[in-house]
Amino acid sequence: MHRSPRAALLPFLALAISAACSKEAAAPPPAVSPYAPPPTMAAAVKVVDIDVGRAVDMDKRISDKTDSFKPTDTIYVSVGTEGSSSGTTLAAHWTYQDGQVVKHDEASVAPSGAAHTEFHISKPSGWPAGDYKVEVMLNGASAGTKSFKVSK
Repeated sequence: MHRSPRAALLPFLALAISAACSKEAAAPPPAVSPYAPPPTMAAAVKVVDIDVGRAVDMDKRISDKTDSFKPTDTIYVSVGTEGSSSGTTLAAHWTYQDGQVVKHDEASVAPSGAAHTEFHISKPSGWPAGDYKVEVMLNGASAGTKSFKVSK
């Protein structure tokens, strides 16, 4: 009896198909968590330092630190931040004694690493003597306060 070449291959073909079907499917790649930040995302901006004083230097740092002012002094606050962002809002909310608002300033900043932002208040006719406070806000949330005093 003479077999055709096709017929001779059928048992091997059946064995190959059977082996291929019995292999386990390759494991899918691990899922990426939607909550994990992408690797290129920079650290969020955070306030690391708040200082008050009578003057600032070219880097917007307080060069004459004090918490006691004369009525005609310009009062500065320097806010030190770390991190990177393309759009962060810093604010300085200045109040007098019982919470009376003196001034509210906001600044949009886009730091890329350590940076300082300066705010200031002045009153040529003179500040009333008493206790004051400046609250620094980062994107609408309190990041810290500094108290200071104006004396004659």
